[in-house]
Amino acid sequence: MRAVNDDTPVIVGVGEASERIDAPDYAALSPVALAAAAAKAALQDTGVDGAAARVDVVAAIRQFEISTPAARPPFGASDNFPRSVARRIGADPARAIWEPTGGQGPQHLVNEFAHAIARREAELVLLVGSEAISTVRHLMGKGETRDWKEEVGGQIEDRGYGVSGLLDKVLIAHGVRTPIQAYALFENARRARRHKDRDAYRQEMAQLFAPFTRVAHDNPHAMSRDIHTVAELATVTERNRLTSDPFPRWLVARDQANQGAAVLLTSVRKARELGIAEDRWIYLWGGADVKERPPLERQDLSRGPASVAAVKRALDAAGMTLGDVNRFDLYSCFPIAVFNICDGMGLAPDDPRGLTVTGGLPYFGGAGNNYSMHAIAAMVNRLRARPGSIGLVAANGGFLSKYSVGIYAAAARDFQPFDSSALQAEVNGWTAPVLDQAYAGQAAVETYTIDYSGKAPRGVVIARTPAGARVVAMTPPDDMAVVEDMIANDPLGRQVTLKPGAEGLVTVAGFST
Repeated sequence: MRAVNDDTPVIVGVGEASERIDAPDYAALSPVALAAAAAKAALQDTGVDGAAARVDVVAAIRQFEISTPAARPPFGASDNFPRSVARRIGADPARAIWEPTGGQGPQHLVNEFAHAIARREAELVLLVGSEAISTVRHLMGKGETRDWKEEVGGQIEDRGYGVSGLLDKVLIAHGVRTPIQAYALFENARRARRHKDRDAYRQEMAQLFAPFTRVAHDNPHAMSRDIHTVAELATVTERNRLTSDPFPRWLVARDQANQGAAVLLTSVRKARELGIAEDRWIYLWGGADVKERPPLERQDLSRGPASVAAVKRALDAAGMTLGDVNRFDLYSCFPIAVFNICDGMGLAPDDPRGLTVTGGLPYFGGAGNNYSMHAIAAMVNRLRARPGSIGLVAANGGFLSKYSVGIYAAAARDFQPFDSSALQAEVNGWTAPVLDQAYAGQAAVETYTIDYSGKAPRGVVIARTPAGARVVAMTPPDDMAVVEDMIANDPLGRQVTLKPGAEGLVTVAGFST
Protein backbone atom coordinates (compact mmCIF):
# COMPACT_ATOMS: atom_id res chain seq x y z
CA MET A 1 0.00 0.00 0.00
CA ARG A 2 1.48 3.33 -1.03
CA ALA A 3 2.16 6.02 1.56
CA VAL A 4 -0.52 8.64 2.08
CA ASN A 5 -0.70 11.84 4.07
CA ASP A 6 -1.15 11.21 7.80
CA ASP A 7 -4.23 13.45 7.87
CA THR A 8 -6.05 11.42 5.22
CA PRO A 9 -9.43 10.31 6.61
CA VAL A 10 -10.33 6.62 6.54
CA ILE A 11 -13.27 4.49 7.60
CA VAL A 12 -11.90 1.90 10.02
CA GLY A 13 -15.03 0.26 11.40
CA VAL A 14 -18.63 -0.43 10.43
CA GLY A 15 -21.36 -2.21 12.33
CA GLU A 16 -25.02 -3.18 11.99
CA ALA A 17 -27.66 -4.51 14.36
CA SER A 18 -31.21 -5.67 13.67
CA GLU A 19 -34.06 -7.72 15.02
CA ARG A 20 -37.30 -9.06 13.62
CA ILE A 21 -40.44 -9.37 15.70
CA ASP A 22 -40.88 -12.99 14.57
CA ALA A 23 -37.34 -14.05 15.54
CA PRO A 24 -36.89 -16.40 18.53
CA ASP A 25 -34.38 -14.00 20.14
CA TYR A 26 -36.56 -10.89 19.65
CA ALA A 27 -35.93 -8.50 22.55
CA ALA A 28 -37.93 -5.38 21.57
CA LEU A 29 -34.82 -3.22 21.71
CA SER A 30 -35.15 0.55 21.95
CA PRO A 31 -33.60 2.85 19.33
CA VAL A 32 -30.73 3.63 21.74
CA ALA A 33 -30.10 -0.08 22.36
CA LEU A 34 -30.08 -0.87 18.63
CA ALA A 35 -27.74 2.03 17.91
CA ALA A 36 -25.43 1.01 20.76
CA ALA A 37 -25.31 -2.57 19.44
CA ALA A 38 -24.33 -1.25 16.01
CA ALA A 39 -21.71 1.05 17.55
CA LYS A 40 -20.20 -1.84 19.50
CA ALA A 41 -20.05 -3.86 16.28
CA ALA A 42 -18.27 -0.99 14.53
CA LEU A 43 -15.71 -0.76 17.33
CA GLN A 44 -15.14 -4.53 17.20
CA ASP A 45 -14.77 -4.26 13.43
CA THR A 46 -11.60 -2.21 13.92
CA GLY A 47 -9.91 -5.32 15.35
CA VAL A 48 -8.47 -3.43 18.32
CA ASP A 49 -9.50 -2.86 21.94
CA GLY A 50 -9.92 0.45 23.71
CA ALA A 51 -11.01 2.56 20.73
CA ALA A 52 -14.26 3.67 22.41
CA ALA A 53 -12.41 5.75 24.98
CA ARG A 54 -10.69 7.67 22.16
CA VAL A 55 -13.93 8.70 20.38
CA ASP A 56 -14.11 12.50 20.44
CA VAL A 57 -17.24 13.03 18.28
CA VAL A 58 -20.52 11.12 18.17
CA ALA A 59 -22.90 12.32 15.45
CA ALA A 60 -26.34 10.71 15.40
CA ILE A 61 -29.19 10.44 12.93
CA ARG A 62 -32.72 11.32 14.09
CA GLN A 63 -35.34 8.61 14.31
CA PHE A 64 -38.53 9.23 12.34
CA GLU A 65 -40.49 9.64 15.59
CA ILE A 66 -38.40 12.71 16.51
CA SER A 67 -37.93 14.10 13.00
CA THR A 68 -40.48 16.93 13.16
CA PRO A 69 -41.28 19.59 15.77
CA ALA A 70 -44.71 18.04 16.37
CA ALA A 71 -43.42 14.49 16.87
CA ARG A 72 -44.19 12.78 20.18
CA PRO A 73 -42.47 9.39 20.57
CA PRO A 74 -45.04 7.10 22.23
CA PHE A 75 -42.54 5.42 24.58
CA GLY A 76 -40.40 8.49 25.22
CA ALA A 77 -36.87 9.13 24.02
CA SER A 78 -33.44 10.25 25.14
CA ASP A 79 -32.86 13.97 25.58
CA ASN A 80 -29.37 13.42 24.14
CA PHE A 81 -29.40 10.41 21.85
CA PRO A 82 -25.71 10.51 20.83
CA ARG A 83 -24.60 10.66 24.46
CA SER A 84 -27.00 7.86 25.40
CA VAL A 85 -25.26 5.70 22.81
CA ALA A 86 -21.83 6.91 23.91
CA ARG A 87 -22.54 6.02 27.52
CA ARG A 88 -23.42 2.45 26.56
CA ILE A 89 -20.13 1.89 24.72
CA GLY A 90 -17.86 3.58 27.28
CA ALA A 91 -17.25 6.77 25.32
CA ASP A 92 -17.32 10.37 26.55
CA PRO A 93 -16.99 12.49 23.40
CA ALA A 94 -16.15 16.19 23.42
CA ARG A 95 -18.88 16.75 20.84
CA ALA A 96 -22.33 15.21 20.48
CA ILE A 97 -24.34 16.08 17.36
CA TRP A 98 -27.91 15.56 16.23
CA GLU A 99 -28.09 15.71 12.44
CA PRO A 100 -31.15 17.26 10.72
CA THR A 101 -33.89 15.08 9.28
CA GLY A 102 -33.24 13.43 5.92
CA GLY A 103 -31.99 10.20 4.41
CA GLN A 104 -28.93 12.03 3.07
CA GLY A 105 -27.71 12.46 6.65
CA PRO A 106 -25.33 9.47 6.96
CA GLN A 107 -23.45 10.28 3.75
CA HIS A 108 -23.48 13.99 4.51
CA LEU A 109 -21.85 13.28 7.88
CA VAL A 110 -19.16 11.13 6.25
CA ASN A 111 -18.42 13.96 3.83
CA GLU A 112 -18.39 16.56 6.61
CA PHE A 113 -16.20 14.68 9.05
CA ALA A 114 -13.77 13.46 6.41
CA HIS A 115 -12.96 17.14 5.93
CA ALA A 116 -12.90 17.79 9.68
CA ILE A 117 -10.44 14.93 10.22
CA ALA A 118 -8.26 16.14 7.36
CA ARG A 119 -8.16 19.58 9.02
CA ARG A 120 -7.30 17.96 12.40
CA GLU A 121 -10.57 19.23 13.90
CA ALA A 122 -11.61 15.72 14.94
CA GLU A 123 -9.74 12.49 15.63
CA LEU A 124 -12.06 9.52 16.03
CA VAL A 125 -15.65 10.06 14.89
CA LEU A 126 -18.58 7.71 15.45
CA LEU A 127 -21.60 8.14 13.16
CA VAL A 128 -24.63 6.20 14.35
CA GLY A 129 -28.38 5.85 13.95
CA SER A 130 -31.24 3.42 14.36
CA GLU A 131 -34.96 2.81 14.03
CA ALA A 132 -37.37 0.65 16.03
CA ILE A 133 -40.52 1.47 14.07
CA SER A 134 -41.58 -2.15 13.79
CA THR A 135 -41.24 -2.72 17.53
CA VAL A 136 -43.20 0.42 18.39
CA ARG A 137 -46.10 -0.61 16.17
CA HIS A 138 -45.93 -4.22 17.34
CA LEU A 139 -46.07 -3.32 21.04
CA MET A 140 -48.74 -0.67 20.58
CA GLY A 141 -50.81 -3.16 18.62
CA LYS A 142 -50.71 -5.49 21.62
CA GLY A 143 -51.56 -2.69 24.02
CA GLU A 144 -48.09 -2.81 25.59
CA THR A 145 -45.82 0.07 26.47
CA ARG A 146 -42.17 0.69 27.29
CA ASP A 147 -40.25 3.43 29.07
CA TRP A 148 -37.52 4.58 26.70
CA LYS A 149 -37.14 8.01 28.21
CA GLU A 150 -33.57 8.93 29.19
CA GLU A 151 -32.32 12.15 30.76
CA VAL A 152 -28.64 12.24 29.93
CA GLY A 153 -27.96 15.96 29.65
CA GLY A 154 -24.54 17.20 28.62
CA GLN A 155 -23.40 19.07 25.54
CA ILE A 156 -25.46 18.53 22.39
CA GLU A 157 -25.20 20.31 19.05
CA ASP A 158 -28.79 20.08 17.88
CA ARG A 159 -28.80 21.10 14.22
CA GLY A 160 -32.58 21.32 14.06
CA TYR A 161 -35.12 19.37 12.10
CA GLY A 162 -34.28 20.69 8.65
CA VAL A 163 -37.79 20.09 7.29
CA SER A 164 -38.91 23.67 6.71
CA GLY A 165 -39.53 24.44 3.06
CA LEU A 166 -39.07 20.89 1.78
CA LEU A 167 -42.69 20.59 0.66
CA ASP A 168 -44.73 23.43 -0.83
CA LYS A 169 -47.59 24.77 1.30
CA VAL A 170 -49.89 24.54 -1.72
CA LEU A 171 -49.27 20.80 -2.01
CA ILE A 172 -49.86 20.34 1.71
CA ALA A 173 -53.14 22.28 1.50
CA HIS A 174 -54.32 19.96 -1.28
CA GLY A 175 -53.57 16.81 0.70
CA VAL A 176 -49.98 15.98 -0.31
CA ARG A 177 -48.36 15.61 3.11
CA THR A 178 -46.37 12.38 3.05
CA PRO A 179 -43.42 11.12 0.99
CA ILE A 180 -45.49 8.41 -0.67
CA GLN A 181 -47.98 10.99 -1.96
CA ALA A 182 -45.30 13.35 -3.25
CA TYR A 183 -43.18 10.64 -4.86
CA ALA A 184 -46.30 9.27 -6.55
CA LEU A 185 -46.62 12.65 -8.30
CA PHE A 186 -43.00 12.41 -9.46
CA GLU A 187 -43.47 8.81 -10.60
CA ASN A 188 -46.57 9.53 -12.66
CA ALA A 189 -44.81 12.52 -14.21
CA ARG A 190 -42.08 10.14 -15.34
CA ARG A 191 -44.72 7.73 -16.67
CA ALA A 192 -46.17 10.59 -18.69
CA ARG A 193 -42.74 11.42 -20.09
CA ARG A 194 -42.22 7.79 -21.10
CA HIS A 195 -45.72 7.51 -22.64
CA LYS A 196 -46.55 4.31 -20.77
CA ASP A 197 -49.92 3.14 -19.54
CA ARG A 198 -50.46 2.08 -15.94
CA ASP A 199 -49.81 -1.62 -16.45
CA ALA A 200 -46.67 -1.13 -18.54
CA TYR A 201 -45.20 1.30 -16.06
CA ARG A 202 -45.96 -0.91 -13.08
CA GLN A 203 -44.09 -3.65 -14.94
CA GLU A 204 -41.13 -1.29 -15.42
CA MET A 205 -41.03 -0.48 -11.70
CA ALA A 206 -41.20 -4.17 -10.84
CA GLN A 207 -38.38 -5.01 -13.27
CA LEU A 208 -36.23 -2.42 -11.52
CA PHE A 209 -36.84 -3.76 -8.02
CA ALA A 210 -37.06 -7.54 -8.52
CA PRO A 211 -33.22 -7.87 -8.44
CA PHE A 212 -33.18 -5.89 -5.18
CA THR A 213 -35.21 -8.65 -3.50
CA ARG A 214 -32.48 -11.17 -4.35
CA VAL A 215 -29.84 -8.98 -2.69
CA ALA A 216 -32.04 -8.58 0.40
CA HIS A 217 -32.50 -12.36 0.54
CA ASP A 218 -28.76 -12.75 1.16
CA ASN A 219 -28.55 -9.95 3.74
CA PRO A 220 -28.96 -11.18 7.35
CA HIS A 221 -30.07 -7.70 8.46
CA ALA A 222 -32.87 -7.41 5.87
CA MET A 223 -36.39 -7.04 7.21
CA SER A 224 -37.82 -8.98 4.26
CA ARG A 225 -35.82 -11.83 2.77
CA ASP A 226 -38.52 -12.99 0.34
CA ILE A 227 -37.49 -13.15 -3.30
CA HIS A 228 -40.18 -11.67 -5.54
CA THR A 229 -40.65 -12.10 -9.26
CA VAL A 230 -41.47 -9.19 -11.53
CA ALA A 231 -45.03 -10.49 -11.84
CA GLU A 232 -45.46 -10.65 -8.07
CA LEU A 233 -44.27 -7.08 -7.59
CA ALA A 234 -46.36 -5.74 -10.48
CA THR A 235 -49.63 -7.50 -9.64
CA VAL A 236 -52.01 -5.67 -7.32
CA THR A 237 -53.45 -8.06 -4.73
CA GLU A 238 -54.90 -7.80 -1.24
CA ARG A 239 -51.38 -8.08 0.22
CA ASN A 240 -49.74 -6.00 -2.49
CA ARG A 241 -52.44 -3.33 -2.41
CA LEU A 242 -52.31 0.05 -4.09
CA THR A 243 -51.09 2.74 -1.70
CA SER A 244 -50.84 5.93 -3.75
CA ASP A 245 -51.16 5.47 -7.52
CA PRO A 246 -48.94 4.15 -9.12
CA PHE A 247 -47.39 2.29 -6.15
CA PRO A 248 -48.33 -1.18 -4.96
CA ARG A 249 -47.14 -1.73 -1.38
CA TRP A 250 -44.17 -3.94 -2.32
CA LEU A 251 -42.66 -1.18 -4.49
CA VAL A 252 -42.22 1.41 -1.72
CA ALA A 253 -39.93 1.77 1.28
CA ARG A 254 -40.61 -0.67 4.11
CA ASP A 255 -40.81 1.39 7.29
CA GLN A 256 -41.48 -1.68 9.45
CA ALA A 257 -37.84 -1.92 10.48
CA ASN A 258 -35.77 -2.48 13.60
CA GLN A 259 -32.24 -1.66 12.51
CA GLY A 260 -29.14 0.21 13.63
CA ALA A 261 -25.88 1.02 11.85
CA ALA A 262 -22.66 2.82 12.69
CA VAL A 263 -19.51 4.03 10.92
CA LEU A 264 -16.19 4.89 12.57
CA LEU A 265 -13.84 7.40 10.89
CA THR A 266 -10.37 8.54 11.81
CA SER A 267 -7.11 9.69 10.23
CA VAL A 268 -4.34 7.49 8.89
CA ARG A 269 -2.19 8.79 11.76
CA LYS A 270 -4.72 7.83 14.45
CA ALA A 271 -5.47 4.48 12.79
CA ARG A 272 -1.78 3.59 12.97
CA GLU A 273 -1.55 4.83 16.57
CA LEU A 274 -4.50 2.62 17.54
CA GLY A 275 -3.01 -0.34 15.69
CA ILE A 276 -5.88 -0.77 13.21
CA ALA A 277 -4.74 -2.97 10.35
CA GLU A 278 -4.55 -1.25 6.98
CA ASP A 279 -6.76 -3.88 5.34
CA ARG A 280 -9.64 -2.41 7.40
CA TRP A 281 -9.19 1.09 5.92
CA ILE A 282 -11.57 2.46 3.32
CA TYR A 283 -10.91 5.83 1.66
CA LEU A 284 -13.36 8.51 0.57
CA TRP A 285 -12.17 9.52 -2.90
CA GLY A 286 -14.85 12.09 -3.60
CA GLY A 287 -18.28 13.34 -2.65
CA ALA A 288 -20.95 16.00 -3.04
CA ASP A 289 -23.89 17.49 -1.14
CA VAL A 290 -26.70 19.50 -2.72
CA LYS A 291 -30.23 20.68 -1.93
CA GLU A 292 -32.99 20.80 -4.54
CA ARG A 293 -35.77 23.37 -4.82
CA PRO A 294 -39.24 22.55 -3.38
CA PRO A 295 -41.27 20.40 -5.81
CA LEU A 296 -43.49 23.09 -7.31
CA GLU A 297 -40.41 25.21 -8.07
CA ARG A 298 -38.98 22.48 -10.30
CA GLN A 299 -39.55 22.78 -14.02
CA ASP A 300 -39.91 19.03 -14.64
CA LEU A 301 -41.48 16.89 -11.90
CA SER A 302 -40.34 13.72 -13.66
CA ARG A 303 -36.68 14.53 -13.01
CA GLY A 304 -34.42 15.51 -10.12
CA PRO A 305 -31.50 17.22 -11.86
CA ALA A 306 -29.83 18.39 -8.63
CA SER A 307 -29.41 14.77 -7.50
CA VAL A 308 -27.91 13.81 -10.85
CA ALA A 309 -25.59 16.81 -10.70
CA ALA A 310 -24.44 15.69 -7.23
CA VAL A 311 -23.47 12.26 -8.59
CA LYS A 312 -21.56 13.87 -11.45
CA ARG A 313 -19.83 16.27 -9.06
CA ALA A 314 -18.78 13.42 -6.76
CA LEU A 315 -17.37 11.44 -9.67
CA ASP A 316 -15.48 14.50 -10.89
CA ALA A 317 -14.05 15.06 -7.40
CA ALA A 318 -12.84 11.45 -7.38
CA GLY A 319 -11.41 11.66 -10.89
CA MET A 320 -13.79 8.86 -11.92
CA THR A 321 -16.39 8.15 -14.54
CA LEU A 322 -19.50 6.04 -14.09
CA GLY A 323 -17.72 3.24 -15.92
CA ASP A 324 -15.05 3.08 -13.21
CA VAL A 325 -17.58 2.24 -10.49
CA ASN A 326 -17.90 -1.45 -9.57
CA ARG A 327 -20.75 -1.32 -7.04
CA PHE A 328 -23.63 1.09 -6.45
CA ASP A 329 -26.11 1.76 -3.72
CA LEU A 330 -28.69 4.17 -5.08
CA TYR A 331 -31.25 5.34 -2.53
CA SER A 332 -34.41 3.41 -3.32
CA CYS A 333 -37.30 4.69 -1.21
CA PHE A 334 -39.41 4.64 -4.38
CA PRO A 335 -38.59 3.57 -7.95
CA ILE A 336 -38.37 7.19 -9.16
CA ALA A 337 -35.41 7.84 -6.84
CA VAL A 338 -33.44 5.14 -8.65
CA PHE A 339 -34.83 5.86 -12.12
CA ASN A 340 -33.86 9.50 -11.70
CA ILE A 341 -30.17 8.65 -11.40
CA CYS A 342 -30.37 6.01 -14.13
CA ASP A 343 -32.09 8.42 -16.53
CA GLY A 344 -29.74 11.29 -15.74
CA MET A 345 -26.52 9.27 -15.85
CA GLY A 346 -27.31 6.90 -18.71
CA LEU A 347 -27.18 3.96 -16.31
CA ALA A 348 -29.27 0.94 -17.30
CA PRO A 349 -31.77 -0.13 -14.59
CA ASP A 350 -30.59 -3.72 -15.13
CA ASP A 351 -26.88 -2.86 -15.07
CA PRO A 352 -25.03 -6.09 -14.18
CA ARG A 353 -23.07 -4.30 -11.44
CA GLY A 354 -26.28 -4.00 -9.45
CA LEU A 355 -27.84 -0.87 -7.99
CA THR A 356 -27.94 -1.88 -4.32
CA VAL A 357 -25.61 -3.59 -1.84
CA THR A 358 -28.25 -3.96 0.89
CA GLY A 359 -31.44 -4.96 -0.90
CA GLY A 360 -32.91 -1.47 -0.92
CA LEU A 361 -35.45 0.30 1.26
CA PRO A 362 -38.52 -1.75 0.19
CA TYR A 363 -36.90 -5.09 1.11
CA PHE A 364 -33.83 -4.56 3.27
CA GLY A 365 -35.80 -1.96 5.18
CA GLY A 366 -36.35 1.76 5.25
CA ALA A 367 -34.56 2.45 8.51
CA GLY A 368 -35.86 6.01 8.66
CA ASN A 369 -33.21 8.63 8.05
CA ASN A 370 -30.47 6.07 8.74
CA TYR A 371 -30.81 3.71 5.76
CA SER A 372 -27.66 4.93 4.02
CA MET A 373 -25.56 4.21 7.11
CA HIS A 374 -26.37 0.57 6.36
CA ALA A 375 -25.50 1.14 2.70
CA ILE A 376 -22.11 2.58 3.66
CA ALA A 377 -21.47 -0.33 6.05
CA ALA A 378 -22.35 -2.88 3.38
CA MET A 379 -20.27 -1.04 0.78
CA VAL A 380 -17.23 -0.99 3.09
CA ASN A 381 -17.43 -4.77 3.47
CA ARG A 382 -17.80 -5.25 -0.29
CA LEU A 383 -14.75 -3.09 -0.98
CA ARG A 384 -12.65 -4.85 1.63
CA ALA A 385 -13.46 -8.15 -0.07
CA ARG A 386 -12.42 -6.69 -3.45
CA PRO A 387 -9.68 -4.14 -2.67
CA GLY A 388 -9.33 -2.88 -6.25
CA SER A 389 -13.00 -1.95 -6.64
CA ILE A 390 -14.81 1.39 -6.44
CA GLY A 391 -18.14 1.93 -4.70
CA LEU A 392 -20.69 4.73 -5.06
CA VAL A 393 -23.27 5.46 -2.34
CA ALA A 394 -26.00 7.97 -3.18
CA ALA A 395 -28.27 9.11 -0.33
CA ASN A 396 -31.55 10.97 -0.69
CA GLY A 397 -33.57 13.03 1.79
CA GLY A 398 -36.95 14.69 1.77
CA PHE A 399 -38.79 14.75 -1.55
CA LEU A 400 -35.77 14.35 -3.85
CA SER A 401 -34.79 17.41 -1.82
CA LYS A 402 -31.35 16.71 -0.33
CA TYR A 403 -28.72 14.53 -1.95
CA SER A 404 -25.32 13.40 -0.71
CA VAL A 405 -22.90 11.15 -2.58
CA GLY A 406 -19.71 9.34 -1.63
CA ILE A 407 -17.13 7.54 -3.78
CA TYR A 408 -15.29 4.86 -1.79
CA ALA A 409 -12.25 2.66 -2.38
CA ALA A 410 -9.90 0.38 -0.46
CA ALA A 411 -6.99 1.69 -2.51
CA ALA A 412 -4.89 4.27 -0.68
CA ARG A 413 -5.03 7.84 -1.92
CA ASP A 414 -4.47 11.24 -0.34
CA PHE A 415 -7.71 12.98 0.53
CA GLN A 416 -8.71 15.70 -1.92
CA PRO A 417 -11.16 18.18 -0.34
CA PHE A 418 -14.32 18.79 -2.35
CA ASP A 419 -16.79 21.65 -2.32
CA SER A 420 -20.36 21.71 -3.63
CA SER A 421 -20.99 25.43 -3.11
CA ALA A 422 -20.74 26.30 -6.82
CA LEU A 423 -23.16 23.51 -7.69
CA GLN A 424 -25.55 24.69 -4.99
CA ALA A 425 -25.44 28.22 -6.34
CA GLU A 426 -26.30 26.87 -9.79
CA VAL A 427 -29.29 24.94 -8.45
CA ASN A 428 -30.49 27.96 -6.50
CA GLY A 429 -30.45 29.99 -9.71
CA TRP A 430 -32.66 27.69 -11.77
CA THR A 431 -35.84 29.35 -13.01
CA ALA A 432 -39.07 28.22 -11.35
CA PRO A 433 -42.39 27.91 -13.21
CA VAL A 434 -45.22 30.29 -12.41
CA LEU A 435 -47.83 29.01 -9.93
CA ASP A 436 -51.41 30.19 -10.65
CA GLN A 437 -53.84 28.97 -8.00
CA ALA A 438 -56.46 31.51 -9.15
CA TYR A 439 -56.82 29.87 -12.57
CA ALA A 440 -60.26 28.61 -13.64
CA GLY A 441 -60.99 26.53 -16.71
CA GLN A 442 -59.29 23.75 -18.62
CA ALA A 443 -55.66 22.74 -18.16
CA ALA A 444 -53.43 19.88 -19.26
CA VAL A 445 -52.68 17.20 -16.67
CA GLU A 446 -48.96 17.21 -15.83
CA THR A 447 -49.16 14.52 -13.17
CA TYR A 448 -51.49 13.17 -10.51
CA THR A 449 -51.92 10.62 -7.77
CA ILE A 450 -54.82 8.80 -6.16
CA ASP A 451 -54.34 8.20 -2.45
CA TYR A 452 -55.93 5.01 -1.12
CA SER A 453 -54.89 5.36 2.54
CA GLY A 454 -58.14 6.89 3.84
CA LYS A 455 -61.70 5.69 4.09
CA ALA A 456 -62.27 6.71 0.48
CA PRO A 457 -59.78 7.34 -2.34
CA ARG A 458 -58.95 10.93 -3.17
CA GLY A 459 -57.10 12.46 -6.07
CA VAL A 460 -54.55 15.23 -6.48
CA VAL A 461 -53.76 16.73 -9.87
CA ILE A 462 -50.97 19.05 -11.01
CA ALA A 463 -51.80 20.69 -14.32
CA ARG A 464 -50.48 23.33 -16.72
CA THR A 465 -52.64 26.19 -17.90
CA PRO A 466 -52.67 27.25 -21.57
CA ALA A 467 -50.20 29.98 -20.55
CA GLY A 468 -47.83 27.37 -19.08
CA ALA A 469 -48.47 28.15 -15.42
CA ARG A 470 -48.68 25.31 -12.93
CA VAL A 471 -51.77 24.74 -10.77
CA VAL A 472 -52.50 22.17 -8.05
CA ALA A 473 -56.00 20.77 -7.49
CA MET A 474 -57.76 18.05 -5.51
CA THR A 475 -60.87 16.03 -6.10
CA PRO A 476 -63.93 17.27 -4.20
CA PRO A 477 -64.60 15.13 -1.10
CA ASP A 478 -68.36 15.29 -1.69
CA ASP A 479 -68.21 14.09 -5.32
CA MET A 480 -66.78 10.60 -5.67
CA ALA A 481 -67.58 10.57 -9.38
CA VAL A 482 -64.47 12.62 -10.14
CA VAL A 483 -62.01 10.32 -8.37
CA GLU A 484 -63.83 7.28 -9.74
CA ASP A 485 -63.26 8.69 -13.23
CA MET A 486 -59.55 9.03 -12.38
CA ILE A 487 -59.45 5.39 -11.27
CA ALA A 488 -61.27 4.10 -14.34
CA ASN A 489 -59.65 6.35 -16.94
CA ASP A 490 -55.98 7.31 -16.89
CA PRO A 491 -55.76 11.07 -16.18
CA LEU A 492 -52.42 11.45 -18.03
CA GLY A 493 -52.92 13.04 -21.44
CA ARG A 494 -56.34 14.43 -20.51
CA GLN A 495 -57.68 17.92 -19.99
CA VAL A 496 -58.93 18.77 -16.52
CA THR A 497 -61.49 21.42 -15.62
CA LEU A 498 -60.44 23.37 -12.55
CA LYS A 499 -62.56 25.34 -10.12
CA PRO A 500 -60.69 27.73 -7.81
CA GLY A 501 -61.90 28.38 -4.27
CA ALA A 502 -60.88 30.35 -1.21
CA GLU A 503 -57.26 30.62 0.00
CA GLY A 504 -55.78 29.12 -3.15
CA LEU A 505 -57.63 25.82 -2.92
CA VAL A 506 -58.60 24.40 -6.32
CA THR A 507 -60.91 21.47 -7.00
CA VAL A 508 -61.21 19.20 -10.01
CA ALA A 509 -64.59 19.65 -11.66
CA GLY A 510 -64.04 16.92 -14.26
CA PHE A 511 -61.92 15.57 -17.11
CA SER A 512 -62.16 15.51 -20.87
CA THR A 513 -59.97 13.78 -23.43
